[in-house]
Amino acid sequence: MTAGGRRILVVGAGAMGSQIAMLCALAGHRTEIFDVSADAYDAALAALRGRVERMVVKGRLTDAEADEAFSRLAFVPLLEDGAATADLVVEAATERLDVKRDIFTRLGAAAPAHAVLTTNSSTLASSRLAEASGRPDRLCNMHFFNPALQMACVEVVRNPETSDDTVDTVLALARELGKQPVLVQREVPGFIANRLMGAVQKEALALYAEGVASFEDIDATARGALNHPMGPFELMDLVGLDVTQFIAEAIFAETGAPEDAPSPLVGRLVDHGKLGRKSGEGWYRYG
Repeated sequence: MTAGGRRILVVGAGAMGSQIAMLCALAGHRTEIFDVSADAYDAALAALRGRVERMVVKGRLTDAEADEAFSRLAFVPLLEDGAATADLVVEAATERLDVKRDIFTRLGAAAPAHAVLTTNSSTLASSRLAEASGRPDRLCNMHFFNPALQMACVEVVRNPETSDDTVDTVLALARELGKQPVLVQREVPGFIANRLMGAVQKEALALYAEGVASFEDIDATARGALNHPMGPFELMDLVGLDVTQFIAEAIFAETGAPEDAPSPLVGRLVDHGKLGRKSGEGWYRYG
């Protein structure tokens, strides 16, 4: 670790990766972002400036704190260059196993021996990347939730070979970022949050499919009787119905259990381009 904090590399400049990088920079760490596209970094930087400006307006940050954080954030054009000086890496690339294995092969070869490697994947366990990384004991999942700048929970998931020192390092970083980490002691499909969310969604979809109630009334019950901040159908729209479908498919691929099969109701909406809030329509319409 350097005198100014950790040196952190974030792989992937999408919505999740860029926000994770911003969290690290805000916490005082020198943070580099690698993406195969420099344009993606420029777009991410513009989006981050908008988000951070809103944080300043709300009084969560001062202008000076925001400027200092951006000064600690940089784009690195070569993955190996960023990895070579990293104390910790957060991979937030696309959810494809072949892509992630290639990334972790390169990270394992280029990063210092002490560096901890993490994946933000919500569906792929780090044990599937262990051989590629060459350092399974320095590897785990560090799963943030979207939007990462706001959501408090981070799931830290150890694989069978993850060392206690690695777990302690990642838990400590999560706390430094102002998060509330939870430790998942062994790998299970969907970890904790997606399994809980999936159980509620599964029952909600069954109630709707059986004509027990409208999806609006099911949502109203979740809010009014269970004190959920939003109903399961509203939550699917917020997360994205394509993401909801992807998570279900990934869990089903792991378990093969009929009860884990993706919902055809969600699938039909996705097939028609109704992805939730981001597309303007999902279960609900958005103006």
